[in-house]
Amino acid sequence: MHEAVAMNPWAALAYLVAGVCFILALRGLSSPASSRRGNRLGMAGMALAVGTTLVTHSFASLPEILVAMAIGAAIGIVTARRIKMTDMPQLVAAFHSLVGLAAVLVAVAAFANPGAFGILDAATGHIHQVSRIEMGLGIAIGAITFSGSVIAFLKLNGNMSGKPILLPARHIINLGTLAAILLLIAYFVTDDRTAVFVAITALSFAIGFLLIVPIGGADMPVVVSMLNSYSGWAAAAMGFTLHNSAMIITGALVGSSGAILSYIMCKAMNRSFVSVIAGGFGTESGPAGGAAAIDRPWKRGSAEDAAFLMQQAEQVIIVPGYGMAVAQAQHALREMGDLLKKHGVRVKYAIHPVAGRMPGHMNVLLAEANVPYDDVYELEDINGEFAQTDVAFVIGANDVTNPAAKTDKSSPIYGMPVLEVWKAKTVLFIKRSMGGVGYAGVDNEVFYMDNTMMLLADAKKMVEEIVKAMG
Repeated sequence: MHEAVAMNPWAALAYLVAGVCFILALRGLSSPASSRRGNRLGMAGMALAVGTTLVTHSFASLPEILVAMAIGAAIGIVTARRIKMTDMPQLVAAFHSLVGLAAVLVAVAAFANPGAFGILDAATGHIHQVSRIEMGLGIAIGAITFSGSVIAFLKLNGNMSGKPILLPARHIINLGTLAAILLLIAYFVTDDRTAVFVAITALSFAIGFLLIVPIGGADMPVVVSMLNSYSGWAAAAMGFTLHNSAMIITGALVGSSGAILSYIMCKAMNRSFVSVIAGGFGTESGPAGGAAAIDRPWKRGSAEDAAFLMQQAEQVIIVPGYGMAVAQAQHALREMGDLLKKHGVRVKYAIHPVAGRMPGHMNVLLAEANVPYDDVYELEDINGEFAQTDVAFVIGANDVTNPAAKTDKSSPIYGMPVLEVWKAKTVLFIKRSMGGVGYAGVDNEVFYMDNTMMLLADAKKMVEEIVKAMG
């Protein structure tokens, strides 16, 4: 099947153009202002790659393939239209699982019928040794991506507890399983028996489950970007098996960009990649729990208090978190920001790299609500302004605004860069109750500071009341 591509220079050129489209798509997605163009370029590149494959290859049943593509496209369109922006992390995890499963199925098909894939050595009657390496790595990474993404989806969707599930001797089990997979892949190069292939597949599915189960909810942004990287490497490995340059280019782009994003996420949390895989936040008790928090003195405010303080301010910095996403308060928040601007108040939005449940989660929600891109700032660009800000308006962001990251060496989030909201003249903090803590499982000292006013309510309801009080 690959020989047609190798002999057809037009197909090679089309795949090259598709690869350029994918590179430009990634460039476009690096900024909210150009993200639409990036998405369109990615879609065009994928359409070109798929179309080229269909035109230049002979298939046993092209109508069946087209029907399958139509069904998949229909499911994708319906899902994309119906999915809530707050559920985007779950959708991304689900997509990653499908990419991993596709890599596994391609490897199974190639192993079952190597002649059709051009990887059969006619002299020996066995699969080429180089193809065995590609196949072994592809199916291992694909299976890990699939099972790991399924667990991530269940945790993000609430079907499984977001708390770490710690198995006895999990480090020994994980290291032993990974070592067994690598040894079996090495053995598969010398002996391509079905039993070895099945063993690699089964252990890879198992290790994907074992790796993600002990990771807590606070590390989910890293997990999502990590699984994104895995799915790319799985696709690249299968691209080598299929001798498809478009898959190799696409897989390498996704794999490398996901790895870079994972590094950025880990840096934003002051954590190493290994420490995330070994087990996430919440595996140890925080220095303060929810019960102790209720007994400490704190000030409660109303929507009217918040409206008055912000209308009198020169600058308000809004810090959104997962609480905003759960309450779907982004549209009401945008309306509040617009009203403040009419009163002559400068309004800015501060985004922490790991706010929410996936990289860029808050940016996506604000973009959906048509918040101007120029009003949205990253942590390193906005942190220096809190000391000159009248009001920091925190809506559902706990861990990323916790000063314990700078002051308490015993805290599990110590060393993590955070938004220094406590430096503002006044902090308005929306959360449902004083008894809850963030995913890191630690209390936030900001709640009890003299310049903090707690607004206890559903985030959307509270912001709507503030908007009404401003009117």
